Amino acid sequence: MNIVCLGLNHQTAPVEVRELFAVSESKLGQEAERICEIEGIEESVVLSTCNRMEYYAAADDCRMASNQLRSFLQRHGGEPLRLEHLYEKERVEAARHLCRVVSGIDSMVLGETEIFGQVKKAYQAALESGTTSRRLNKLFQKAFGIGKKVRSHTGIQEGQTSVGSVAVDLAEKIFGHLRSSRVMVIGAGEMSRATARSLLSRGAHSIFVTNRSFERAEELAAELDGEAVRFNDWQTALQEVDVVISSTRAPRAVMDRAHVEAVRRKRRYRPLFLIDIAVPRDIEPEVGGIEEVYLYDIDALKEIAHEARGQRVEQVRLCERIIDQELVESGLFEP
Repeated sequence: MNIVCLGLNHQTAPVEVRELFAVSESKLGQEAERICEIEGIEESVVLSTCNRMEYYAAADDCRMASNQLRSFLQRHGGEPLRLEHLYEKERVEAARHLCRVVSGIDSMVLGETEIFGQVKKAYQAALESGTTSRRLNKLFQKAFGIGKKVRSHTGIQEGQTSVGSVAVDLAEKIFGHLRSSRVMVIGAGEMSRATARSLLSRGAHSIFVTNRSFERAEELAAELDGEAVRFNDWQTALQEVDVVISSTRAPRAVMDRAHVEAVRRKRRYRPLFLIDIAVPRDIEPEVGGIEEVYLYDIDALKEIAHEARGQRVEQVRLCERIIDQELVESGLFEP
C-alpha cells in the first residue's frame, strides 16, 4: 500500500513553527482537497492538533508524493521551516506511525485521550470532502481498531493522559495547592472542558468561562457550576483570577502584554499563572516578561510529561508489540 506521511510535531519543531501550519477543524477537509490537487497525490487526510501537523497521502509513487508535499509545506511555511523539522514515513512505517498516534504513544502526554477523537474528526472531514478512497479508508479504519485494542489491553491510559491535566500539575507545583484559587478558561472546546474539570477536582474555587460564542461559554459554565463571561469582558475577569487556561482556535493571539499591564494595579500585583495550550498561541510571549506573571505554552509542559513517560516504558513496548502484530495480520502490506 503506497502511503506517505509527512509532518512535524512537538519533538521536531517548536511551537512558533508549528503554529504557522495549524489548520482549524472546520478547514481540515478544505486543506485535504488542496493536497489532492498536487500532482501524483490521489487521496489525502490532514491532521492538525496543538502538538502536530500531519499530511497523509496515497500515491502510486511515494517518493514523488513526498517531494511534492515538501515543496507545498515550504511554500506554505516559508523561511522558519527547515529540513530537521519534518519527518517522513512511507508504506508500513506510515501505517505504524498512524497507529502510534491514534494509540496515544506518540503524544507529548503518553496515553493522551483527546488524540483518538481528533484523528477521527480529521478522517471524517476528509471523507466528507471526497479526498479518501480505498487505500486511506482501509488504513484509517484499521488504525482506529488497533487504537481501541491498545487502549483496552494495556495500561497506557493510567496516570495523567491529557495536556490539561499536565498543565494543572504544573499549576499546583507553582502555587503549592489550588484550593480556593479562581480560574478563567478562555475557549469552550474539549481541551478547555477537560482542563477545567481537572482544576475543579484539585480544589479550584470558582471558574469563569469566556468564548467568542457566549452560548457555548454558558453551556460549559453550567457544566462546571461556573460563570460565563462575554468575550469582550474577559479582561475585567482577569482582575479577579489566579489562573488562566487558554485554548481557543483563534488565528492570532487574544491576550497581549497591554491586557495584563492594564489590570496589574487592580490585581495588587498578585501572581498570575497563564497556561497557553493553543496552537497558534493565544497569549503573546512578551506577557511572560511581567514580573509576577508565570506564562507556559504547550512546549513548556514537555518536561513534566517526559517524567510521566519514563514511568511507563514497559507499557509503550506492549503497545508497540500489539501494533506490529495487528499490522502483520492485517494483510494491508505485502511482506
